[in-house]
Amino acid sequence: MSGAAELPGTPAGERTGHPTGASGDHEALYAPAYLANPKPPYPERSRQLGEEGVVWLNVRVDANGRALSVELARSSGFRRLDQAALDTVSRWRFEPARRGGAAVASRLSLPVRFAVER
Repeated sequence: MSGAAELPGTPAGERTGHPTGASGDHEALYAPAYLANPKPPYPERSRQLGEEGVVWLNVRVDANGRALSVELARSSGFRRLDQAALDTVSRWRFEPARRGGAAVASRLSLPVRFAVER
């Protein structure tokens, strides 16, 4: 039995996020660099126990594309899966949101799915 952590399949340029401090009617276009970032490792014990789920993270991204903060928005129900997602995404780099051609700090919600392959 093996397993894999899956990342969102949204192509670059299609995910939207909100610039930090902006009102709800101003959206910035996101292009997260998913392909350049590592997938979270599937914890071996979780794989053995058949633990699966989706971890939802709130990520605050600075204007340079660094993850300033990564918070658990919704647990998978398994601490090991949640921690693997938090630890990995905190090291990711993103293409920053842009407003008027300038990079701006912003936030996004990000799902990470853990599924045991049968």
